[in-house]
Amino acid sequence: MSGRLALRAAVVAAVLGALWGAAPAPAQENASQRFFEERVLADRQTSSAIKTLLRSGGGFVDRGVVFGDLTGDDRDDAVVRVQSGGVSGAVAVYVFSTANRKGGRLRVIFRSQNLLRASTRVVKGVLSYRTSRYGPDDELCCPTRLTQSTLRWSARERRLRVRERVTFEPPPEAQAPTAP
Repeated sequence: MSGRLALRAAVVAAVLGALWGAAPAPAQENASQRFFEERVLADRQTSSAIKTLLRSGGGFVDRGVVFGDLTGDDRDDAVVRVQSGGVSGAVAVYVFSTANRKGGRLRVIFRSQNLLRASTRVVKGVLSYRTSRYGPDDELCCPTRLTQSTLRWSARERRLRVRERVTFEPPPEAQAPTAP
């Protein structure tokens, strides 16, 4: 299943669920979730699929917003994941920062909006994220491949740049069991 197809399916399911009242009631959003949802929706470069997912109520900003200095300006930046509200898990990652700007205007300095079951990690000012890559016969539990991208701040370009991208097979314990 391609990432784009899975994201579309998640959006369609969320919209239909919201229209028919079949979607479960979302948990109460906290202030960080509301704040960053407003910023994601206001960002001109947020994809229409992500905006539809959030506006329909099917998707939501993850409670686990991670704060840390990714830009080297001694101010916290925010790593924000958008969850599908279903089996696709985290489908987008955004990084918000004032990025050495006078006046401190918050803006998106990185976005990846076509992910499946993504996870993020920040260690010593470096952001890494993983996403599942499914083959045509893969079970939902067990993608054939994972892609990990590692980002670092480029002071010269004033943006986060992909420093390394590696696609690999998950370890055997994470793969689907074979039938006897």
